[in-house]
Amino acid sequence: MKKIGVLTSGGDAPGMNAAVRAVVRKALYHGIEVAGIYHGYQGLIEGNIEDLGAGDVGDIIQRGGTALYSARCPEFKTDAGQQKAIEQLKKRGIEGLVVIGGDGSYRGALALTEKGFPCIGVPGTIDNDIPGTDYTIGFDTALNTVIECIDKIRDTATSHERSFIIEVMGRDAGDLALWAGLAGGAETIIIPEVPNDIDGLVKRLEQGHERGKKHSIIIVAEGVMSAGELAKLLLEKADIETRVSVLGHIQRGGSPTARDRVLASQLGAKAVEVLMENRGGVAIGIRNHMVVDYDLKDVFNKEHKADLSMYTLSKELSI
Repeated sequence: MKKIGVLTSGGDAPGMNAAVRAVVRKALYHGIEVAGIYHGYQGLIEGNIEDLGAGDVGDIIQRGGTALYSARCPEFKTDAGQQKAIEQLKKRGIEGLVVIGGDGSYRGALALTEKGFPCIGVPGTIDNDIPGTDYTIGFDTALNTVIECIDKIRDTATSHERSFIIEVMGRDAGDLALWAGLAGGAETIIIPEVPNDIDGLVKRLEQGHERGKKHSIIIVAEGVMSAGELAKLLLEKADIETRVSVLGHIQRGGSPTARDRVLASQLGAKAVEVLMENRGGVAIGIRNHMVVDYDLKDVFNKEHKADLSMYTLSKELSI
């Protein structure tokens, strides 16, 4: 290929800029031109596209968010919108596209591939919910942000001898809550992958109180319920009063960790290599510390699974 494009789509994730940088510089190293598409699929339809040089992606590896910006685009879900996108790509001589984002972004990449335009999916989401890859870009940074917040909230919980419910992101996946709960020493973790047991939670809190425990940290994934809803349930069911902290979008920001920067660099470079082989409809990921590529359709044919051994371990360690 002589020219490729790159865009970021969906929710931003720390490390997306590192991935964009890797795509641009890997391609340029091999004599391939690169066009940056701004504002995701919306910008693609509107032709918001600019050629990128090595200097255009300088000093972005350490920045959170995405320098290419992101936007929602209902029009792109239509056949007409997808055809407009392909026309814009062809008009600028772009022969392949790297899409950095989550499963919604992947659906767009698959739709374009099925219309004859080769796309590669690079997993950029803090939710870590893309099947086929052990980790997604942004997960590690978001995880460390959550852990930092848990540590600080625990200071207040200890000082005031109160129980706190901390709500974390993750959509329908519990990875962020699970990893943060274990790493942060939470007494209880509530995730979508495990049936919700309020009675069991009440019993654990009461047992802790009986042995002299003065405070507790409860982590709830947004895919189960809100922290406010859980607090209301505990008050109504067992007269247990709690304080609520909803971390919100703070989890999506911040400078990416070294791990996310390295992962993004590896996956972005691999995406270019796959396009150089004239392949499309491919997802890039990492498994057992090895960079891999696989059929983009597998993302939708398989289900992401949380490591429930971590959930068991958390319960054993939080007695």
